[in-house]
Amino acid sequence: MSQSATPPQQPQQQPGAQPQAPAQPQPVDGNPYAQQPGAVPPPPAPNAPYAPPAPPKNNIALGLVTAVAAALVAAGIYGFVIGTTKHEIGWAAIGVGFVIGLAAGKLGGRNPVLPVVSAVLALGAVYLGQLVGEAMLIADEYGVNFSKVFFDHFGVVQDAWKADSDPLTFVFFAIAAFAAFSGTKKAAL
Repeated sequence: MSQSATPPQQPQQQPGAQPQAPAQPQPVDGNPYAQQPGAVPPPPAPNAPYAPPAPPKNNIALGLVTAVAAALVAAGIYGFVIGTTKHEIGWAAIGVGFVIGLAAGKLGGRNPVLPVVSAVLALGAVYLGQLVGEAMLIADEYGVNFSKVFFDHFGVVQDAWKADSDPLTFVFFAIAAFAAFSGTKKAAL
């Protein structure tokens, strides 16, 4: 007796039913809309506007240059605030430090040198801003041009700063340095 092998039977479809496509592999996380491994992203739309590439992260040179530029601009603004209000303002010192740290961290990335350099730049920017403020006050008091006082009589401006400085002045230095250090670390995330 011989037995005959029966061929495998195809599943019967109901009349009017749609043929089923072969099952696609499902991602491990269960998201059926996730991009499958090896899939090619779709090409950009033909009339889409060109978007420039994002600046590279972890570029220490770009971070340092931007931090120096931010320090100079922030020092000028801080000095202007001091010169017009005739007072040192703590939140302005925080702003000086934070702007420097933000600029360094956003463009420089997570390089461990950047927070330290940002803190040092913040100290210099607050000092320069306070000197600009002193020069504005002296120029206003004597009715002369700011640039003449600041550039021609810089020693007098420094002596006036020394005479006007108090312990709160140095607290503003510390606040700005801390804001720059922490701002750099937070912006680099």
